[in-house]
Amino acid sequence: MRAGEEVQIRQDTGTAGGIVCVGNFIVDRIHTLSYWPEQGSLAHILHQDMGVGGGAANVVTDLASLGFKGRLSVAGAVGNDRDGAYVRDRHAALGIDVAGLRVLDGQATAHTHVMNVPGQSRTFFYHGGSNDLLTDDLIDPAAFAASGHRIFYLGYLMLLPALDRKDASGSSGAARLLKAAREAGLTTCVDFVSSEDPAFADQVAVALPHCDYVIVNETEAGRATGVAVRDKSGTLLLSAVEEAGQRLLDGGVAQGVVIHAPELSIWLSPDKAPVITPALAVDPAAIVSPVGAGDAFCAAVLYGLHEGWPIETISAVAHRAAVHCLGGATATDGIPDMSILLAEI
Repeated sequence: MRAGEEVQIRQDTGTAGGIVCVGNFIVDRIHTLSYWPEQGSLAHILHQDMGVGGGAANVVTDLASLGFKGRLSVAGAVGNDRDGAYVRDRHAALGIDVAGLRVLDGQATAHTHVMNVPGQSRTFFYHGGSNDLLTDDLIDPAAFAASGHRIFYLGYLMLLPALDRKDASGSSGAARLLKAAREAGLTTCVDFVSSEDPAFADQVAVALPHCDYVIVNETEAGRATGVAVRDKSGTLLLSAVEEAGQRLLDGGVAQGVVIHAPELSIWLSPDKAPVITPALAVDPAAIVSPVGAGDAFCAAVLYGLHEGWPIETISAVAHRAAVHCLGGATATDGIPDMSILLAEI
């Protein structure tokens, strides 16, 4: 059966199910620069945009843009300030249930100044604010399961200090939260942030046994496992990426590890051959901003997992979602309806 036919059957059978996105909610102020200045020098800001970013915010917004038919909900923490109201209003306007966003008095909503030079990588200046105080006792996975949600997404690990931190027992808030979600019958999907924290591998390892799926880029996979996934010239080492994915599976990930890179993605499942999907060629001149491309990829993966599509179909639409994202100024501007991505396969 072709992917388009599968989607039609799913749409005809109603809107059962849902995805809850938990974790970072950040107000992004994106500054497009003429060039990256040397220390003490000046660069012109050519353009400015404002949006809501962070793993959970980007993924749930992308799911709404993709036309996901099930319930969409969010859970996290914002401050009792103008930015917090902006986060809530932006999501509510898309039909997303924001009841799970806790308002923390006296705390600033997390925010980032994103410095973007067209054709180059972006640099982030981040204030964690309310995100840094998100603990597992502020979220009730069982309530989302009871209301019909199927997938529990958590992102980003390593950017949620109160959840990432290991306690005296060797566990962490993230591990407890994911464990509770699985016990409630939810499928857990996790993404990491591209952090250079020396505790990265140790803290991530605690959560892996409670993850059904891990969806990360090649850099994050390498840092989580200690595997060098590129050589000194920057060339991607496919065998090393596969090794990193296998180590994540060996660490306890139950159903699948999806690693995406600019060159390709690789999907590893226990006791099955890896599925490798080449990325699409992108004209650098067509890239408005690289912010959010990985989250767009992740959102398409969650959509496909929820609908039960074949891995090959999910991977194909995920790469296309990332490409469309590159054409938008903010992390979520460029995402089209899923029907467009399916038609491009």
